[in-house]
Amino acid sequence: MNVNISAIHFEIAERLTDFINKKAARLARHYPDMTDFDVKLKVVKPETAMNKEAIVKVALPPAADMVATKTADTFEEAFDLCLEALERQLEKAKDRK
Repeated sequence: MNVNISAIHFEIAERLTDFINKKAARLARHYPDMTDFDVKLKVVKPETAMNKEAIVKVALPPAADMVATKTADTFEEAFDLCLEALERQLEKAKDRK
């Protein structure tokens, strides 16, 4: 599985990269069909609260890609919310098979 992390308009800390890789690996253990895991992180409005946005896209061949976008106070929290949404989507896709 390929994990691609993009930080838009800021430098990403190694601690955040490690956090994302660890959580992505955990999700991949539950859904081994995943091939790509793309994460985009950006600051929406620098001067306000709830300004960290995470966009997570998962490629699950042959099905369509699944995407979750969440905004929170921290990137970790936004990423966790995205993972929860993706897990629900993946469960629904698994049930349809």
